Amino acid sequence: MEELGEVLGVGALVLLLAVLAVRVFARVGLPSLLLYLGIGVVLGESGFGIEFSNAKLTESLGLAALVLILTEGGITTKWREVKPALGVGIALSTVAVLVSIGVTGTALHYLIDLDWRTALLWGAVLSSTDAAAVFSVLRTVGVPKRIAGALELESGINDAPVYLAVVLLASGEQFSWQTPLVVIYELIAGAIIGGVLGGAGSWLMRHVALPATGLYPLAAVAVCVLAYSSGELAGASGLLATYVCGVVLGNSKLPHRSDTLSFAEGLGLLAQIGLFVLLGLYMSPEKMLEAIVPGIVAGLVLLFLARPVSVFLSTAPFRLPWREQVFLSWSGLRGAVPIVLAMIPLTEGAPRAALLVNTVFVLVVLLTLFQGGTLPVLARILGLRQRGQPTELEVDAAPLDTLGAELLQVRIQESSKLQGVYLSELRLPKGATVSLVVREGEGFTPDSSTRLRRADQLLVVATEAAREKTERRIRAVDRAGKHATWRGETGK
Repeated sequence: MEELGEVLGVGALVLLLAVLAVRVFARVGLPSLLLYLGIGVVLGESGFGIEFSNAKLTESLGLAALVLILTEGGITTKWREVKPALGVGIALSTVAVLVSIGVTGTALHYLIDLDWRTALLWGAVLSSTDAAAVFSVLRTVGVPKRIAGALELESGINDAPVYLAVVLLASGEQFSWQTPLVVIYELIAGAIIGGVLGGAGSWLMRHVALPATGLYPLAAVAVCVLAYSSGELAGASGLLATYVCGVVLGNSKLPHRSDTLSFAEGLGLLAQIGLFVLLGLYMSPEKMLEAIVPGIVAGLVLLFLARPVSVFLSTAPFRLPWREQVFLSWSGLRGAVPIVLAMIPLTEGAPRAALLVNTVFVLVVLLTLFQGGTLPVLARILGLRQRGQPTELEVDAAPLDTLGAELLQVRIQESSKLQGVYLSELRLPKGATVSLVVREGEGFTPDSSTRLRRADQLLVVATEAAREKTERRIRAVDRAGKHATWRGETGK
Protein backbone atom coordinates (compact mmCIF):
# COMPACT_ATOMS: atom_id res chain seq x y z
CA MET A 1 0.00 0.00 0.00
CA GLU A 2 2.88 2.37 0.72
CA GLU A 3 4.28 1.75 -2.77
CA LEU A 4 0.88 2.56 -4.28
CA GLY A 5 0.81 5.83 -2.36
CA GLU A 6 4.27 6.76 -3.61
CA VAL A 7 3.40 5.94 -7.22
CA LEU A 8 0.16 7.93 -7.09
CA GLY A 9 1.90 10.83 -5.38
CA VAL A 10 4.67 11.02 -7.98
CA GLY A 11 2.11 10.69 -10.77
CA ALA A 12 0.00 13.51 -9.35
CA LEU A 13 3.02 15.80 -8.94
CA VAL A 14 4.18 15.11 -12.50
CA LEU A 15 0.70 15.81 -13.83
CA LEU A 16 0.36 19.07 -11.88
CA LEU A 17 3.78 20.23 -13.01
CA ALA A 18 2.95 19.39 -16.61
CA VAL A 19 -0.40 21.19 -16.48
CA LEU A 20 1.04 24.33 -14.91
CA ALA A 21 3.93 24.41 -17.37
CA VAL A 22 1.59 24.50 -20.40
CA ARG A 23 0.95 28.20 -19.79
CA VAL A 24 4.65 29.05 -19.59
CA PHE A 25 5.57 27.10 -22.73
CA ALA A 26 2.61 28.53 -24.66
CA ARG A 27 3.82 32.07 -23.94
CA VAL A 28 7.21 31.40 -25.52
CA GLY A 29 5.67 29.53 -28.47
CA LEU A 30 7.17 26.10 -27.70
CA PRO A 31 5.27 22.82 -27.44
CA SER A 32 5.13 21.62 -23.85
CA LEU A 33 6.14 18.14 -25.05
CA LEU A 34 9.75 19.18 -24.37
CA LEU A 35 8.96 19.51 -20.69
CA TYR A 36 7.14 16.17 -20.60
CA LEU A 37 10.03 14.41 -22.32
CA GLY A 38 12.41 16.09 -19.89
CA ILE A 39 10.40 14.89 -16.89
CA GLY A 40 10.61 11.34 -18.21
CA VAL A 41 14.37 11.59 -18.70
CA VAL A 42 14.85 12.99 -15.17
CA LEU A 43 12.79 10.16 -13.69
CA GLY A 44 14.71 7.57 -15.74
CA GLU A 45 17.87 5.60 -15.07
CA SER A 46 20.12 8.65 -15.51
CA GLY A 47 18.11 10.70 -13.01
CA PHE A 48 16.07 9.18 -10.21
CA GLY A 49 17.04 5.70 -11.35
CA ILE A 50 13.74 4.30 -12.62
CA GLU A 51 14.68 1.62 -15.15
CA PHE A 52 12.30 1.09 -18.05
CA SER A 53 13.45 -0.58 -21.26
CA ASN A 54 10.45 -2.59 -22.50
CA ALA A 55 10.16 -1.58 -26.16
CA LYS A 56 7.09 -3.72 -26.84
CA LEU A 57 5.18 -2.26 -23.89
CA THR A 58 6.27 1.24 -24.91
CA GLU A 59 4.98 0.63 -28.44
CA SER A 60 1.62 -0.72 -27.17
CA LEU A 61 1.08 2.09 -24.66
CA GLY A 62 2.20 4.60 -27.27
CA LEU A 63 -0.37 3.39 -29.80
CA ALA A 64 -3.08 3.41 -27.12
CA ALA A 65 -2.20 7.01 -26.25
CA LEU A 66 -2.17 7.87 -29.96
CA VAL A 67 -5.73 6.52 -30.29
CA LEU A 68 -6.87 8.88 -27.51
CA ILE A 69 -4.95 11.80 -29.03
CA LEU A 70 -6.57 11.19 -32.43
CA THR A 71 -9.95 10.89 -30.70
CA GLU A 72 -9.46 14.33 -29.16
CA GLY A 73 -8.16 15.71 -32.45
CA GLY A 74 -11.17 14.43 -34.36
CA ILE A 75 -13.81 15.50 -31.83
CA THR A 76 -12.40 19.02 -31.53
CA THR A 77 -11.97 19.50 -35.30
CA LYS A 78 -14.44 22.08 -36.62
CA TRP A 79 -15.59 20.77 -40.00
CA ARG A 80 -16.78 24.18 -41.12
CA GLU A 81 -13.25 25.55 -40.71
CA VAL A 82 -11.30 22.64 -42.20
CA LYS A 83 -13.66 21.89 -45.09
CA PRO A 84 -12.18 24.60 -47.37
CA ALA A 85 -8.75 23.02 -46.80
CA LEU A 86 -9.91 19.43 -47.31
CA GLY A 87 -8.11 18.90 -50.62
CA VAL A 88 -4.86 20.42 -49.39
CA GLY A 89 -5.04 18.48 -46.12
CA ILE A 90 -5.56 15.14 -47.87
CA ALA A 91 -2.76 15.91 -50.35
CA LEU A 92 -0.37 16.74 -47.49
CA SER A 93 -1.27 13.56 -45.61
CA THR A 94 -0.94 11.21 -48.60
CA VAL A 95 1.01 12.51 -51.59
CA ALA A 96 3.37 14.56 -49.42
CA VAL A 97 3.99 11.51 -47.21
CA LEU A 98 5.07 9.41 -50.21
CA VAL A 99 7.30 12.17 -51.53
CA SER A 100 8.83 12.75 -48.10
CA ILE A 101 9.58 9.04 -47.64
CA GLY A 102 11.24 8.88 -51.06
CA VAL A 103 13.30 12.06 -50.67
CA THR A 104 14.35 11.36 -47.07
CA GLY A 105 15.16 7.71 -47.78
CA THR A 106 17.25 8.56 -50.83
CA ALA A 107 19.19 11.25 -48.98
CA LEU A 108 19.88 9.05 -45.93
CA HIS A 109 20.93 6.13 -48.16
CA TYR A 110 23.77 8.22 -49.54
CA LEU A 111 24.56 10.45 -46.56
CA ILE A 112 24.73 7.94 -43.69
CA ASP A 113 25.18 4.72 -45.69
CA LEU A 114 21.87 2.95 -44.97
CA ASP A 115 20.66 0.16 -47.23
CA TRP A 116 17.65 1.13 -49.35
CA ARG A 117 14.96 -0.61 -47.29
CA THR A 118 16.34 0.71 -44.00
CA ALA A 119 16.69 4.21 -45.45
CA LEU A 120 13.08 4.20 -46.64
CA LEU A 121 11.99 2.87 -43.23
CA TRP A 122 13.75 5.81 -41.58
CA GLY A 123 12.08 8.13 -44.07
CA ALA A 124 8.65 6.68 -43.23
CA VAL A 125 9.14 7.04 -39.47
CA LEU A 126 10.28 10.63 -39.87
CA SER A 127 7.51 11.67 -42.28
CA SER A 128 4.68 11.87 -39.73
CA THR A 129 3.87 15.29 -38.31
CA ASP A 130 2.44 15.55 -34.82
CA ALA A 131 -0.91 17.18 -34.07
CA ALA A 132 -0.02 17.98 -30.46
CA ALA A 133 3.24 19.66 -31.47
CA VAL A 134 1.77 21.54 -34.43
CA PHE A 135 -1.22 23.06 -32.66
CA SER A 136 0.44 23.89 -29.37
CA VAL A 137 2.48 26.32 -31.51
CA LEU A 138 -0.18 27.39 -34.02
CA ARG A 139 -2.53 28.54 -31.24
CA THR A 140 -0.05 31.30 -30.49
CA VAL A 141 0.64 32.24 -34.12
CA GLY A 142 -2.81 33.20 -35.47
CA VAL A 143 -2.46 32.12 -39.12
CA PRO A 144 -5.39 32.11 -41.59
CA LYS A 145 -7.93 29.35 -41.09
CA ARG A 146 -7.13 27.76 -44.45
CA ILE A 147 -3.54 27.10 -43.38
CA ALA A 148 -4.49 25.99 -39.88
CA GLY A 149 -7.20 23.73 -41.31
CA ALA A 150 -4.79 22.09 -43.76
CA LEU A 151 -2.24 21.43 -41.02
CA GLU A 152 -4.95 20.12 -38.70
CA LEU A 153 -6.20 17.65 -41.30
CA GLU A 154 -2.67 16.62 -42.22
CA SER A 155 -1.64 15.88 -38.64
CA GLY A 156 -4.88 13.96 -38.01
CA ILE A 157 -4.85 11.89 -41.20
CA ASN A 158 -1.19 11.26 -41.99
CA ASP A 159 -0.59 8.98 -38.99
CA ALA A 160 -2.60 6.26 -40.75
CA PRO A 161 -0.66 6.00 -44.05
CA VAL A 162 2.67 6.51 -42.25
CA TYR A 163 1.86 3.71 -39.78
CA LEU A 164 1.03 1.36 -42.66
CA ALA A 165 4.27 2.28 -44.45
CA VAL A 166 6.35 1.66 -41.30
CA VAL A 167 4.71 -1.72 -40.66
CA LEU A 168 5.28 -2.82 -44.26
CA LEU A 169 8.91 -1.71 -44.37
CA ALA A 170 9.74 -3.09 -40.90
CA SER A 171 8.21 -6.51 -41.62
CA GLY A 172 10.87 -7.44 -44.17
CA GLU A 173 8.27 -8.89 -46.53
CA GLN A 174 8.69 -8.44 -50.26
CA PHE A 175 6.41 -5.96 -52.00
CA SER A 176 4.17 -6.98 -54.88
CA TRP A 177 1.73 -5.31 -57.21
CA GLN A 178 -0.97 -6.02 -54.60
CA THR A 179 0.73 -3.95 -51.88
CA PRO A 180 -0.56 -0.53 -53.04
CA LEU A 181 -4.08 -1.99 -53.42
CA VAL A 182 -3.96 -3.32 -49.85
CA VAL A 183 -2.88 0.08 -48.53
CA ILE A 184 -5.65 1.84 -50.47
CA TYR A 185 -8.20 -0.66 -49.13
CA GLU A 186 -7.04 -0.16 -45.56
CA LEU A 187 -7.33 3.62 -45.79
CA ILE A 188 -10.71 3.69 -47.56
CA ALA A 189 -12.18 0.97 -45.34
CA GLY A 190 -10.87 2.73 -42.22
CA ALA A 191 -12.49 6.00 -43.26
CA ILE A 192 -15.82 4.25 -44.01
CA ILE A 193 -15.81 2.34 -40.71
CA GLY A 194 -15.06 5.54 -38.79
CA GLY A 195 -17.79 7.45 -40.60
CA VAL A 196 -20.40 4.73 -40.06
CA LEU A 197 -19.64 4.27 -36.36
CA GLY A 198 -19.46 8.03 -35.83
CA GLY A 199 -22.87 8.51 -37.44
CA ALA A 200 -24.37 5.59 -35.51
CA GLY A 201 -22.91 6.82 -32.23
CA SER A 202 -24.23 10.33 -32.84
CA TRP A 203 -27.73 9.03 -33.63
CA LEU A 204 -27.72 6.82 -30.55
CA MET A 205 -26.65 9.57 -28.16
CA ARG A 206 -29.27 11.95 -29.57
CA HIS A 207 -32.10 9.45 -29.15
CA VAL A 208 -31.19 7.77 -25.85
CA ALA A 209 -31.40 10.02 -22.80
CA LEU A 210 -28.62 8.88 -20.46
CA PRO A 211 -29.18 9.29 -16.70
CA ALA A 212 -26.05 11.42 -16.11
CA THR A 213 -24.43 14.23 -18.08
CA GLY A 214 -20.97 12.72 -17.61
CA LEU A 215 -21.95 9.59 -19.52
CA TYR A 216 -22.19 11.42 -22.86
CA PRO A 217 -18.45 12.28 -23.10
CA LEU A 218 -17.58 8.72 -22.02
CA ALA A 219 -19.86 7.30 -24.70
CA ALA A 220 -18.30 9.52 -27.39
CA VAL A 221 -14.77 8.42 -26.51
CA ALA A 222 -15.87 4.78 -26.31
CA VAL A 223 -17.32 4.97 -29.84
CA CYS A 224 -14.01 6.34 -31.18
CA VAL A 225 -12.01 3.60 -29.46
CA LEU A 226 -14.49 1.06 -30.83
CA ALA A 227 -13.83 2.50 -34.30
CA TYR A 228 -10.12 1.80 -33.86
CA SER A 229 -10.79 -1.77 -32.74
CA SER A 230 -13.30 -2.36 -35.55
CA GLY A 231 -10.88 -1.02 -38.13
CA GLU A 232 -8.08 -3.27 -36.94
CA LEU A 233 -10.34 -6.35 -36.85
CA ALA A 234 -11.48 -5.60 -40.40
CA GLY A 235 -7.89 -5.38 -41.62
CA ALA A 236 -8.31 -1.65 -42.17
CA SER A 237 -6.63 1.43 -40.71
CA GLY A 238 -7.80 1.73 -37.13
CA LEU A 239 -6.05 5.07 -36.69
CA LEU A 240 -7.90 6.65 -39.61
CA ALA A 241 -11.18 5.11 -38.40
CA THR A 242 -10.60 6.72 -35.01
CA TYR A 243 -9.97 10.19 -36.42
CA VAL A 244 -12.88 10.10 -38.89
CA CYS A 245 -15.22 8.82 -36.18
CA GLY A 246 -14.14 11.68 -33.92
CA VAL A 247 -14.72 14.27 -36.66
CA VAL A 248 -18.24 12.93 -37.32
CA LEU A 249 -19.12 12.88 -33.62
CA GLY A 250 -17.59 16.26 -32.88
CA ASN A 251 -19.55 17.95 -35.65
CA SER A 252 -22.89 16.30 -34.85
CA LYS A 253 -25.63 17.80 -32.74
CA LEU A 254 -24.59 15.86 -29.65
CA PRO A 255 -26.30 16.37 -26.31
CA HIS A 256 -23.97 18.19 -23.89
CA ARG A 257 -21.58 18.81 -26.75
CA SER A 258 -19.42 21.34 -24.89
CA ASP A 259 -18.93 18.85 -22.04
CA THR A 260 -17.87 16.22 -24.58
CA LEU A 261 -15.40 18.61 -26.20
CA SER A 262 -13.90 19.59 -22.83
CA PHE A 263 -13.63 15.97 -21.71
CA ALA A 264 -12.01 14.89 -24.98
CA GLU A 265 -9.52 17.77 -24.78
CA GLY A 266 -8.59 16.88 -21.20
CA LEU A 267 -8.26 13.19 -22.04
CA GLY A 268 -6.10 14.02 -25.06
CA LEU A 269 -3.81 16.19 -22.93
CA LEU A 270 -3.54 13.43 -20.33
CA ALA A 271 -2.61 10.93 -23.05
CA GLN A 272 0.00 13.34 -24.44
CA ILE A 273 1.55 13.95 -21.03
CA GLY A 274 1.63 10.24 -20.20
CA LEU A 275 3.04 9.35 -23.61
CA PHE A 276 5.82 11.94 -23.59
CA VAL A 277 6.83 11.12 -20.01
CA LEU A 278 6.87 7.41 -20.92
CA LEU A 279 9.05 8.03 -23.97
CA GLY A 280 11.40 10.22 -21.94
CA LEU A 281 11.59 7.48 -19.31
CA TYR A 282 12.50 4.93 -21.97
CA MET A 283 15.32 7.02 -23.44
CA SER A 284 18.81 7.13 -21.95
CA PRO A 285 20.94 10.28 -22.43
CA GLU A 286 24.11 8.18 -22.68
CA LYS A 287 22.73 6.46 -25.79
CA MET A 288 21.92 9.79 -27.42
CA LEU A 289 25.54 10.64 -28.17
CA GLU A 290 25.84 8.26 -31.12
CA ALA A 291 22.57 9.61 -32.53
CA ILE A 292 23.50 13.30 -32.53
CA VAL A 293 25.17 13.32 -35.96
CA PRO A 294 22.49 11.14 -37.68
CA GLY A 295 19.82 13.25 -35.97
CA ILE A 296 21.30 16.51 -37.25
CA VAL A 297 21.70 15.09 -40.76
CA ALA A 298 18.15 13.72 -40.83
CA GLY A 299 16.81 16.99 -39.43
CA LEU A 300 18.53 19.07 -42.10
CA VAL A 301 17.24 16.73 -44.82
CA LEU A 302 13.69 16.97 -43.51
CA LEU A 303 13.72 20.69 -42.88
CA PHE A 304 15.38 21.97 -46.03
CA LEU A 305 14.72 19.23 -48.60
CA ALA A 306 12.08 16.57 -47.94
CA ARG A 307 9.39 18.75 -46.34
CA PRO A 308 9.61 21.67 -48.81
CA VAL A 309 9.70 19.37 -51.85
CA SER A 310 6.78 17.27 -50.59
CA VAL A 311 4.68 20.35 -49.75
CA PHE A 312 5.32 22.16 -53.04
CA LEU A 313 4.63 19.06 -55.15
CA SER A 314 1.50 17.95 -53.28
CA THR A 315 -0.08 21.43 -53.13
CA ALA A 316 0.82 22.50 -56.68
CA PRO A 317 -2.64 21.62 -58.10
CA PHE A 318 -4.32 23.90 -55.54
CA ARG A 319 -2.42 27.02 -56.60
CA LEU A 320 -1.58 28.13 -53.08
CA PRO A 321 0.33 31.41 -52.78
CA TRP A 322 4.04 30.81 -52.30
CA ARG A 323 3.92 32.42 -48.84
CA GLU A 324 1.44 29.80 -47.64
CA GLN A 325 3.51 27.01 -49.18
CA VAL A 326 6.61 28.27 -47.37
CA PHE A 327 4.76 28.39 -44.05
CA LEU A 328 3.33 24.90 -44.56
CA SER A 329 6.84 23.66 -45.33
CA TRP A 330 8.14 25.06 -42.06
CA SER A 331 5.19 23.80 -39.98
CA GLY A 332 5.88 20.07 -40.18
CA LEU A 333 6.69 19.67 -36.49
CA ARG A 334 7.60 16.25 -35.15
CA GLY A 335 6.49 15.04 -31.74
CA ALA A 336 5.78 11.76 -29.99
CA VAL A 337 4.34 9.97 -33.04
CA PRO A 338 7.68 9.38 -34.83
CA ILE A 339 9.19 8.05 -31.58
CA VAL A 340 6.28 5.62 -31.16
CA LEU A 341 6.57 4.56 -34.80
CA ALA A 342 10.31 3.97 -34.33
CA MET A 343 9.44 1.34 -31.70
CA ILE A 344 7.82 -0.83 -34.39
CA PRO A 345 11.04 -1.71 -36.27
CA LEU A 346 12.79 -2.10 -32.91
CA THR A 347 10.33 -4.78 -31.77
CA GLU A 348 10.45 -6.36 -35.26
CA GLY A 349 14.23 -6.64 -35.08
CA ALA A 350 14.87 -4.42 -38.10
CA PRO A 351 18.51 -3.45 -38.83
CA ARG A 352 19.83 -0.41 -36.93
CA ALA A 353 16.45 0.06 -35.25
CA ALA A 354 17.97 1.09 -31.90
CA LEU A 355 19.91 3.86 -33.62
CA LEU A 356 16.69 4.95 -35.35
CA VAL A 357 14.88 5.33 -32.01
CA ASN A 358 17.69 7.44 -30.54
CA THR A 359 17.99 9.48 -33.74
CA VAL A 360 14.29 10.28 -33.80
CA PHE A 361 14.43 11.39 -30.17
CA VAL A 362 17.32 13.76 -30.88
CA LEU A 363 15.65 15.04 -34.05
CA VAL A 364 12.32 15.73 -32.28
CA VAL A 365 14.04 17.83 -29.62
CA LEU A 366 16.16 19.76 -32.12
CA LEU A 367 13.33 20.47 -34.57
CA THR A 368 10.94 21.46 -31.80
CA LEU A 369 13.40 23.99 -30.43
CA PHE A 370 14.32 25.35 -33.84
CA GLN A 371 11.01 25.27 -35.70
CA GLY A 372 8.69 25.92 -32.77
CA GLY A 373 10.49 29.08 -31.77
CA THR A 374 10.67 30.48 -35.31
CA LEU A 375 7.12 29.81 -36.56
CA PRO A 376 5.60 33.03 -35.12
CA VAL A 377 8.48 35.05 -36.58
CA LEU A 378 8.09 33.39 -39.99
CA ALA A 379 4.34 34.02 -40.01
CA ARG A 380 4.95 37.70 -39.32
CA ILE A 381 7.65 37.97 -42.01
CA LEU A 382 5.38 36.30 -44.57
CA GLY A 383 2.47 38.56 -43.63
CA LEU A 384 0.29 35.63 -42.54
CA ARG A 385 -0.18 36.48 -38.90
CA GLN A 386 -3.71 37.51 -38.02
CA ARG A 387 -4.91 38.97 -34.75
CA GLY A 388 -8.30 39.17 -33.17
CA GLN A 389 -9.90 36.22 -34.94
CA PRO A 390 -13.50 35.74 -33.76
CA THR A 391 -14.28 32.98 -31.30
CA GLU A 392 -16.94 30.50 -32.32
CA LEU A 393 -20.29 30.86 -30.61
CA GLU A 394 -20.72 28.30 -27.85
CA VAL A 395 -23.99 26.39 -28.05
CA ASP A 396 -24.57 23.41 -25.75
CA ALA A 397 -27.62 21.14 -25.88
CA ALA A 398 -29.28 18.82 -23.38
CA PRO A 399 -32.32 16.60 -24.07
CA LEU A 400 -35.48 17.05 -22.00
CA ASP A 401 -36.41 13.39 -22.23
CA THR A 402 -40.11 13.17 -21.47
CA LEU A 403 -41.00 16.58 -22.92
CA GLY A 404 -39.88 15.97 -26.50
CA ALA A 405 -37.74 19.10 -26.34
CA GLU A 406 -34.14 20.23 -25.92
CA LEU A 407 -32.50 22.94 -23.87
CA LEU A 408 -29.86 25.03 -25.66
CA GLN A 409 -27.31 27.00 -23.67
CA VAL A 410 -25.78 29.92 -25.59
CA ARG A 411 -22.81 32.03 -24.51
CA ILE A 412 -22.39 35.33 -26.39
CA GLN A 413 -18.72 35.89 -27.24
CA GLU A 414 -16.70 39.11 -27.40
CA SER A 415 -16.97 39.51 -31.19
CA SER A 416 -20.50 38.13 -31.61
CA LYS A 417 -23.03 40.18 -33.58
CA LEU A 418 -25.74 38.97 -31.24
CA GLN A 419 -24.78 41.96 -29.14
CA GLY A 420 -27.36 44.71 -29.42
CA VAL A 421 -30.01 42.43 -30.97
CA TYR A 422 -33.49 42.59 -29.42
CA LEU A 423 -35.20 39.24 -28.80
CA SER A 424 -37.96 40.28 -31.16
CA GLU A 425 -35.31 40.66 -33.88
CA LEU A 426 -33.83 37.22 -33.18
CA ARG A 427 -36.87 35.64 -34.89
CA LEU A 428 -36.47 32.09 -33.65
CA PRO A 429 -38.55 29.42 -35.45
CA LYS A 430 -41.90 28.26 -34.16
CA GLY A 431 -41.43 25.89 -31.24
CA ALA A 432 -38.46 27.76 -29.74
CA THR A 433 -38.20 30.51 -27.15
CA VAL A 434 -35.58 32.16 -24.95
CA SER A 435 -36.68 31.19 -21.45
CA LEU A 436 -33.90 32.74 -19.36
CA VAL A 437 -31.07 35.27 -19.68
CA VAL A 438 -28.17 35.24 -17.22
CA ARG A 439 -26.35 38.59 -17.10
CA GLU A 440 -23.51 39.39 -14.68
CA GLY A 441 -24.52 36.47 -12.51
CA GLU A 442 -28.18 37.48 -12.31
CA GLY A 443 -30.90 35.54 -14.13
CA PHE A 444 -34.17 37.02 -15.41
CA THR A 445 -37.04 36.09 -17.70
CA PRO A 446 -36.70 38.12 -20.91
CA ASP A 447 -39.38 39.60 -23.13
CA SER A 448 -39.41 40.87 -26.72
CA SER A 449 -37.82 44.19 -25.66
CA THR A 450 -34.81 42.55 -24.01
CA ARG A 451 -31.59 43.57 -25.75
CA LEU A 452 -28.73 41.09 -25.72
CA ARG A 453 -25.29 42.05 -24.44
CA ARG A 454 -21.78 40.68 -24.54
CA ALA A 455 -21.18 37.76 -22.12
CA ASP A 456 -24.93 37.08 -21.75
CA GLN A 457 -25.90 33.44 -21.34
CA LEU A 458 -29.19 32.33 -22.85
CA LEU A 459 -31.31 29.29 -22.13
CA VAL A 460 -33.37 28.43 -25.21
CA VAL A 461 -36.06 25.74 -25.10
CA ALA A 462 -36.85 24.18 -28.48
CA THR A 463 -38.93 21.25 -29.61
CA GLU A 464 -37.02 18.38 -31.23
CA ALA A 465 -38.43 19.41 -34.62
CA ALA A 466 -37.28 23.02 -34.23
CA ARG A 467 -33.94 22.35 -32.57
CA GLU A 468 -31.73 22.33 -35.67
CA LYS A 469 -33.37 25.40 -37.23
CA THR A 470 -33.07 27.22 -33.92
CA GLU A 471 -29.34 26.62 -33.62
CA ARG A 472 -28.78 27.58 -37.26
CA ARG A 473 -30.66 30.83 -36.77
CA ILE A 474 -28.70 31.71 -33.62
CA ARG A 475 -25.38 31.00 -35.34
CA ALA A 476 -26.41 33.04 -38.38
CA VAL A 477 -27.23 36.08 -36.26
CA ASP A 478 -24.01 35.55 -34.33
CA ARG A 479 -22.02 35.90 -37.56
CA ALA A 480 -24.04 38.45 -39.55
CA GLY A 481 -26.37 40.26 -37.14
CA LYS A 482 -30.15 40.60 -37.18
CA HIS A 483 -30.23 40.87 -41.01
CA ALA A 484 -28.36 37.56 -41.39
CA THR A 485 -30.86 35.98 -43.81
CA TRP A 486 -30.81 39.00 -46.13
CA ARG A 487 -27.00 38.82 -46.18
CA GLY A 488 -27.04 35.19 -47.24
CA GLU A 489 -25.90 33.76 -43.88
CA THR A 490 -27.58 30.41 -43.12
CA GLY A 491 -25.80 29.47 -39.91
CA LYS A 492 -24.51 26.19 -41.26
